[in-house]
Amino acid sequence: MSKNENLCPCGSGKTYAECCEPIIKGSVKAPTAEACMRARYSSYVKHEIDFIIKSCDDEEGLAEIDKKATEDWSRQSQWNGLKILRTEKGEKEGEEIVEFTADYTLHNMHELHHEISLFKKINDEWKYVAGNVIPETVKRVGAKVGRNDPCPCGSGKKYKQCCGR
Repeated sequence: MSKNENLCPCGSGKTYAECCEPIIKGSVKAPTAEACMRARYSSYVKHEIDFIIKSCDDEEGLAEIDKKATEDWSRQSQWNGLKILRTEKGEKEGEEIVEFTADYTLHNMHELHHEISLFKKINDEWKYVAGNVIPETVKRVGAKVGRNDPCPCGSGKKYKQCCGR
C-alpha cells in the first residue's frame, strides 16, 4: 500500500490510523467539532455508517436516518475531498459552527456539497445538530443517458422504464 493510500480521506495530511479512524471506531472522542466533521466525512468514504448515526444529536431526530439508503449512497459515490472553510464558536456555550464543502460524484453527476453545520458538545461528545445547505451548481461529468439507452444502474432495462421514470 502506498503512503497516499494510508492518508486520511478528510484531507488532514495525517494517516487514517492517526486521524479519523480512532474517532470512528470509538477509541477516542473527537476533541473539536471540526474533528467530528472530518470523521463524519471519512465515515462516508469508508462506509462506516454507524458513526454517522452515532455522531448525530438524538434529540433532534437526526439519528433516525435510513441506514441502508445512507450506506448505498456512501458506496455508490466517488469521494473527491473535504475542505473545511471555517470554524467558529456557536451562539451558546458548547456549540461550534463548521462550514465545509464535500466534493463527490454520484451517477456521473459531480456535486460540491456546501454546508454550514451546527455541532453541540453533549455528554463530552461533539454531535451534529443541524446543517444549512448552500445551493451549488451540479454538473454532469459523463454522457447524458437517453430515454431508450440501457439504464446505468445495471438492471438491463431501458432508462425510461427504470431510473428515468
